[in-house]
Amino acid sequence: MSKHNLRQPWDSRHQHAQLTRRTALPHPEGLAARVALLLLVGLLAGCKPGATPGVGASTGTNGATRTFQVKGVVHEIMPDKNRVRIAHEEIPGYMKAMTMPFDVKTPADLTGIKPGDTVSFRMVVTDTDGWIENIVKQSTNAPQPVAVAPDNFRVVRDVEPLDLGDPLPAYHFTNELGQAINLADYKGQAVGITFIFTRCPFPTFCPRMSTHFKDAQKKLLEMPNAPTNWHLFTITFDPEFDTPAVLKQYGQVHGADPAHWSFLTGDLVEITAIAEQFGLLFWRPDPKEIAGISHNLRTVVIDSKGRVYKVLKEADWKPEALAATIIEAANPNVQPASSRTNAPVASTNDAGAKTGKE
Repeated sequence: MSKHNLRQPWDSRHQHAQLTRRTALPHPEGLAARVALLLLVGLLAGCKPGATPGVGASTGTNGATRTFQVKGVVHEIMPDKNRVRIAHEEIPGYMKAMTMPFDVKTPADLTGIKPGDTVSFRMVVTDTDGWIENIVKQSTNAPQPVAVAPDNFRVVRDVEPLDLGDPLPAYHFTNELGQAINLADYKGQAVGITFIFTRCPFPTFCPRMSTHFKDAQKKLLEMPNAPTNWHLFTITFDPEFDTPAVLKQYGQVHGADPAHWSFLTGDLVEITAIAEQFGLLFWRPDPKEIAGISHNLRTVVIDSKGRVYKVLKEADWKPEALAATIIEAANPNVQPASSRTNAPVASTNDAGAKTGKE
């Protein structure tokens, strides 16, 4: 499982956990740590830079609510979830061009919309939520064919997806304090793991994962007679930007207690390997856009015996449910989780972002 593959090409067609082809994550040149930290503080203050007028610009604000008029191409309709996956244009002053799912507040907005359609829509963003509305078809196109893979590479490890009950391999990272972390050292504790990058602005993606962990931490710390053998880990998949200093600031903003919640960075090979074992996919649709990372979502609970206890897809789970699961997993006599159908690999119905090169 530790065998290395060197320089394997990326291909957006492969959506299972054992991906061996993906985009490189370019190194941001000339970016001083001090500047990075200031940029992060700006993002954490609410991602409120003024948008450039024109296509995709902010069209109005109402307190903590911002609206943007956006265009994009529909890739997938999920009527059972009132969601649509759209490859949207860059939203100046807010978000790079990405392909991601959006909640649709009015299901009727999806009437007559199909994959391949070019649409315009209004994106509404609050401090904790985001959705789209007023979807208007601009033109109809054939669904996009698979594009030729770009000439980019990432060094990866061959790994197998982990099922419930499987032991978590030893992974080595660096925390926000600059300390070396070996996940194997946390056997005896229940461990919660999620994945983010700090420059992710959309509230129902990375910010929601961090808010959920904050609320779960609060519940566990305040609960009478709650176990103390638990720890939360937030792993970045943007290690070039998310240095320990940046992660420390991010953790402080989110009220992290370092005794129970750590933020990890490290070698991209390690980050990619643990992510893929749980079906977490991330890539840069345009390698020249350093801050534009498309990704899906995964949150994992490891029991006190070091085994995979639960895998949570999407962002619909509640902090209370995570806290309850961690309490179960912290039991020294915890029984191994039986294999269930919620396999950790990604699927076309995954709520996470999906490549725009399809």
